[in-house]
This record gives sequence, structure tokens and C-alpha cells, in this order.
Amino acid sequence: MSEEQISAGQEYGADQIQILEGLEAVRKRPGMYIGSTSSKGLHHLVYEIVDNAVDEALAGFCNTVEVYINEDNSITVRDNGRGIPVGINKKKGIPAVEVVFTILHAGGKFGGGGYKVSGGLHGVGASVVNALSTWLEVDIFHEGKIYRQRYERGKVMYPLKVVGDTDRRGTEVRFLPDPTIFEETVFDFAVLKQRLREMAFLTKDLKIVLTDRRPEEEVSMTFHYEGGIREYVEYLNKSKEVLYSEVIYCEGKKGDVFVEVALQHNDSYNEGVYSFVNNITTPEGGTHLAGFRSALTKTFNDYARKNKLLKDNEQNLTGDDIREGLVAIVSIKIPEPQFEGQTKQKLGNSEARGAVDSVVSEQLTYFLEQNPNVAKMICEKAVLAQRAREAARKARDLTRRKSALDGMSLPGKLADCSDKDPKNCEIYIVEGDSAGGSAKTARSRATQAILPLRGKILNVEKSRLDKILVNNEIRAMITAFGTGIHEDFDITKLRYNKIIIMTDADVDGAHIATLLLTFLYRFMPELIKEGHVYLAQPPLYKVEKNKKVWYAYSDEELNTILTDIGRDGNNKIQRYKGLGEMDASQLWETTMDPEKRILLRVNMDDDAASELDMTFDTLMGDRVEPRREFIEANAKYVQNLDI
Repeated sequence: MSEEQISAGQEYGADQIQILEGLEAVRKRPGMYIGSTSSKGLHHLVYEIVDNAVDEALAGFCNTVEVYINEDNSITVRDNGRGIPVGINKKKGIPAVEVVFTILHAGGKFGGGGYKVSGGLHGVGASVVNALSTWLEVDIFHEGKIYRQRYERGKVMYPLKVVGDTDRRGTEVRFLPDPTIFEETVFDFAVLKQRLREMAFLTKDLKIVLTDRRPEEEVSMTFHYEGGIREYVEYLNKSKEVLYSEVIYCEGKKGDVFVEVALQHNDSYNEGVYSFVNNITTPEGGTHLAGFRSALTKTFNDYARKNKLLKDNEQNLTGDDIREGLVAIVSIKIPEPQFEGQTKQKLGNSEARGAVDSVVSEQLTYFLEQNPNVAKMICEKAVLAQRAREAARKARDLTRRKSALDGMSLPGKLADCSDKDPKNCEIYIVEGDSAGGSAKTARSRATQAILPLRGKILNVEKSRLDKILVNNEIRAMITAFGTGIHEDFDITKLRYNKIIIMTDADVDGAHIATLLLTFLYRFMPELIKEGHVYLAQPPLYKVEKNKKVWYAYSDEELNTILTDIGRDGNNKIQRYKGLGEMDASQLWETTMDPEKRILLRVNMDDDAASELDMTFDTLMGDRVEPRREFIEANAKYVQNLDI
């Protein structure tokens, strides 16, 4: 290639490197900074500003944070901390508050004594919120004066100025998310409530007030927990029968790591252990969680051996046995956490493991010695779990997908598809043989598999693993999907890209769908996280007029159709009660044809794991009272009630 050819528009030198000034980089690629521009990213803006206020509380300078959703859907966050510094930053020659809101990777969290521990470690929080807002205003109440600065799409509108006098102290930030950046700009009170409640539990004595000022909402909630994570465990256990009344609490400091752990067993078979670092949730755990598990297993085995609750010839209890029915919060504060991955989902600091292990081992041993009745109850439950685990292991071996040589074939009632590439395949889980028959006739045989289930499957929320794994319907699903469950789960072995739950559009159908979702959530949550699980939407009505047919999937759609075609005596309206009322061609046309059908994808948020667990416990567990309270509180959100 000649020099002339190179110079013809193909140069790649220093001048070709594009420099994004200031906060332009954030506006160009917002997903890099807040994860996404969906509703999740929108709410993340609030958490970034609240995190700064909570850091003031962790440092001991703030005890109240107020969050308002304003009438225009802007947000106000107010705290009574020290206030962002208003003095001139020597390096930049501008006020420190302007540095915080306009320069990435700036803040008081990189050493220098501003904060010992902090959640917002990347120093991008305030500046990113500013960059992604149509406007942002900050007021700082400092030494009797109110200082104010305004920004629009990240750009400074005027220098920091004094706008009045005050006897308050702290910071108030007001911002309006930019609709040209976000797909959704309406804040959801319930989503904010969940995260702010969690923050209040994790920061003992901090009061967080959330108020919705929008005319149609107008609601305010205060979260203030003097008991901190002790109260968090009680809250998570409120829909269950606890084994013992007192929450076991351990706290202590090893080196620079402050450890807090609260735990309590209930009579269920599920484990709910949630870990946090500097108030940031770590859904994938890490060294602090490993330290907790190690201490728990070692301490209970030592106690059980010493007190003859385990016989000499019996095996040690495993961690799974001891954690059956356990709800626990593991919360540590550490000056310089190292998170694995950009999403801060797993802690990597080696010192955290030793610190948690040491504090929990020491204080749990002391608690068990002081409370032998509680210790005995936990050990007895763990021994029962151990026996059930052995029975479950045998049952699980039967459900593992083996080759034909091993004599384990796909379930007899599965009508499989002929295409062997999982990307192209989908499986319909259908209630009842009659609907299953219609679906088998209607389907596209190349890519659609049908697995009919007989009646309602077992409620896994109320059953132990060994009982679950001998249930024929559950075994059929595990074998058909091919992934295995729990620690055997391998998503690369999934035989279908879409798992579609297809049930009748009535109360029974909704219950069966809920039972199936409970099973998937407890045994194969990755299928939901990775977006493989869907709910089919069969029509509620069929309308006929002059030999023409329309289908309606809601009452609103029915009204629209009737308005369009005219309401008269020629209309024949049929309300479908079940899939069995449709013949194969109707089922294909309305519910199974990929070109026309409506599918709802089931989503799951890692950040809301504890609330999600609690919802399943409440709705599917044994206790009636919490379920009634949940239904009463949420009745106003019901759109289609079939009675």
C-alpha cells in the first residue's frame, strides 16, 4: 500500500482519538455507568444520591435522609450531614461541590480521611446522576448559609452562590432524569421503598423517609430500625414459624473489618442468607459469605459432637444441612473493598473471610453454650435435613439426564420437537391432558415440544427435597429441561431456549402457574435470570359476528372490538374458562403461533432477592395471616380478577 493510499482518509494518529469532554462520555454510553437505561437504571440514580447521604451516616454525621418523588416526577434527596464542601478545590480551582457533580472519579472516598467506609467507591455517583438529568440543583446548608448551584445535562449554569440564610446543615439534591436518555422516566414508589427499607435495616438508627408527592399517590413511609439487621431478620421471617424466638446476633471488629451478623432458623426448607459490604448487596457472595458459612458449619459440628447430638459413627453435618430454614444477614464494613466484576456483585478481599469466620465462630460458640435448648433444636433440624439429603441424593440420581445406554429416557408424556438445536426449540408446560392433546395437535412439530402435567404440582415451598424429587411431574420437568438442579445445574445443557407455562385463564390456572414459578425459582433460578421462562397469554374472549372471529385478551380489548364492530344481537361472545375449550387451530392461532401470540417474559432482580424470597414464602408458605395481609395490601393493584 502506498503512502498516498494511506493518507486518503485512513490515518490513525493522535488527532483521530476522540476525547469526550466532561460528562459527555456518560451521556454517550450511560449503560457503562448505571447498568441500563431501563426502569432499573432510572431508579439507580436515586440510590447513587442516597448512598452519599448514607455514607455520611456511616461516618457518624447524619441520622435522617428524606427522599421525595415530586409532582413533576423529579426527585429530592435531603440529609442532615456535614454538607458537601463548598471551599475551592486547589487542584481544579473550582468549588469542591462543582468537582463532585461535574468530574468523574472525584469525591471524598479515595483516601484522604473523608470516609473510612463507603458504598460509592467509584466516585462516579453524583456526576453520573448530573450527566443523565435534564437539570440538577444542589443546595448546601453550611455555617448559616444556603449555597446553590444548578446544572443542565451536566453543564454548569452559574457559579456556586449564596441564596439565603439557614440554621440547618446538610445537602439537598433535586434532579429530573433526562427523557432522551431513559426509556422510562416515571418512578415506582414500591421499587424505591424496597431499597430504602433495606438501607435503613443495614444502617442502625438511620431514619429514611420516603414521600410520594404526586397527586394520585400521596403516600409517605418512614424506615427506622434501632435493632438494625436483627430487625431485618425478624422482618424476613415474619411469614414463617421460627424455631426459636431470639435472633442470634454477632458483631465485632478484626483489623479494619467491622462484622455484623444476625441469624434465625424457621421451620421451612429453604435457605435465605443475604450478604452486604458497606451496605451494597453482594448477590454472588464472596469472601465474607465464605467466612460465615465456614464458621457456621464448624461451630455447629463441634457443638453437636461435644454434646453427643451426633453419634460417633454419624457423618458430620454439611453446611446445607445446618442452613436449612436459616435466614441470615451478613453485613461487613471495610475501608477498601475489592469487588470482582464491574457490577460489585462479589467481594474479593481475603481479610474479610478471616474476620467474619473469627467473629461468628467465637460469638456463636458462646451463644450455643448459653442457650442449649436453641442449640439442640437447630442441631436436630440439621440431622433431619441430613437424612432427607441422603434420600434426596438417591432420588436426584434418578432425575439426572443420562444417555439411552443408562436406561434414562425423556418422560413418556413429553411430545418432543424434531429440531435438536436448543436455540430454535421451546417447550410448553401445559396443565391437563385435554389441553395437552390440543397443544400436541396444534404445535409446530419441528420446534415446539409439549409436556402435559396432571393437575397441580407439589408446592415446593412446603416440602423437603426428598419428597420433591420423587414427584413424577417435577421429575418429568427436570429430565425434559436437561439442566439438572441446584449444584448440578448446568445451563449449557438446557434443551429449550424458551420454557413457556401455558395454563387456563382462571384462578386454578393462575395457581398452577404460581406453583410452577415457585419450583423454577427455588430449583433453577438461573433459567429465570437468563430470560428463558415465559407465561403464555391465552385469550379471555372469542367474539363472532357474520362468520368473522376476533379474540380479546382483556376486558379493555373486548370493549374496543365491540365498539369497532357495533354492539348488536349478531354478536356471539364466548368467555374462555380453559384451554380445553379451544380446538387445535384456535389454540395455535391465539396462543402458540410465534407470529401472533403474546408471551410475557418472567424477570427477576438480583438486588431484590430478599424481598422476592419473602413474597414466595408469604404466598406459598403455611401461614395464613401474612398471606391475608399481603392480599389486602396489594388488592388495589389487581387488574383482572376471575371469581
